[in-house]
Amino acid sequence: MFLHYHPYEPFLFEEATKLIVGTLPPPRFTLKALKPNDVDFCYGSRDGQLWRILDIIFDLGLKYETSERAVQQRKEFLINQKIGICDIVESAEREKIDASDLGMKHVKLRNLISYLRQYPNVDTLLFTGGNSKNGPEYFFRKLIKEHKLKLSVVSNEVPRIHEFDLSEQVGDKVISRKIKTVSLTAPSGAANRAVGSLDSYKKLKEVNPGFTTFDFRVMQYRPFF
Repeated sequence: MFLHYHPYEPFLFEEATKLIVGTLPPPRFTLKALKPNDVDFCYGSRDGQLWRILDIIFDLGLKYETSERAVQQRKEFLINQKIGICDIVESAEREKIDASDLGMKHVKLRNLISYLRQYPNVDTLLFTGGNSKNGPEYFFRKLIKEHKLKLSVVSNEVPRIHEFDLSEQVGDKVISRKIKTVSLTAPSGAANRAVGSLDSYKKLKEVNPGFTTFDFRVMQYRPFF
């Protein structure tokens, strides 16, 4: 059995207003056996699309290489845009060493609620995947149930949007706090089939045959970043 643990601590800072929330990077990041053009940072897989999507949206000119400069570019962007990263899975066991969410067993979650209480400026969670089994929204639902919190539907269209109440009693005052969650289409090739089945994608593809699943993600992610 392979112990797949998260190789990166959450990237958090006081000014962050949004958090990107995923599960685990591919096992090679845990093993420190990176491929050429991987970036040694969150979502750094050369096969992943998150940084390429953000590169297009913000015209970042990012490097895609295993270098400190590539890491620093991403950290500088996140700080400038007040975006943190706090993946929800701390570790999992795998019989097969691959990146499949469904292959994770005996999953240990990070206490994302505790992090949210430590960083009170966060008002939005951006899930890099939905509520399918072992996806980030799926695990978050388990976590908030343990904390006796509840997600309320804001929009049921893709990407689904929910909110929950994290108000706190401080002394004789109640500090009101609502946090929004957005379940973005996963930035991985494995989700391309799901994108292709969406009516909204099909309509855009019909109008523009050159429209791709990557273009769809860029369009979907833009308003939330």
